[in-house]
Amino acid sequence: MPIRLNSQRVEGKNLRLLGGRPLMTYLLGSLVAAKNIDKVYVYCSNPAICEYLPEGVEFLQRDERLDSNTTLGEEIYDAFTAQVEADVYILAHATSPFIRTATIEDAVARVESGEYDSAFSAERVQTFAWWEGKPLNYSLEHIPRTQDLEPVYVETSAFFIFRKEVWRTLHRRIGERPYTAVTDRIESMDIDNPDDFLLAEAIVAAKLNK
Repeated sequence: MPIRLNSQRVEGKNLRLLGGRPLMTYLLGSLVAAKNIDKVYVYCSNPAICEYLPEGVEFLQRDERLDSNTTLGEEIYDAFTAQVEADVYILAHATSPFIRTATIEDAVARVESGEYDSAFSAERVQTFAWWEGKPLNYSLEHIPRTQDLEPVYVETSAFFIFRKEVWRTLHRRIGERPYTAVTDRIESMDIDNPDDFLLAEAIVAAKLNK
């Protein structure tokens, strides 16, 4: 899990308390609980993060240059995969706190089986969608029932799982044979702005994430 402490859109986002716990500890806990994950790292430039890490999570220090607002994700992935050797990598984002351990375990198992070379989390959206000024999944001349629409799958960015060969040969986090791990509405929650935090707090208060 790449973490930086100087987030811009929501200040201190990764350590901001959600239900009395730092945001990042939710997904970290799910990762640690997964039986088919060997090690869980927080990849951060600041050792001050260590006091917030749940049991079972290791700190791996990265170069401060990777904390820039202009840093691309691929620069972080290049640096991490150069430091840590693995057959399968999981890139997880703290801003998706409600992903369940079972969802992660299933996606990892799909990649480990060899049937898929990668996996990513996505929300299944079955509604009238548009793209570049045109209907994406229906015709204006024929309005189908909502339940008959072709669904659209939207990446949630909660996690990307890929074999090392995918990154080394394709330089991508999604390979040629990806598995789509479909997440429900609560699992698909992504905290990107202050309003998202309000909704996440309501979910925790109502215990809908259990």
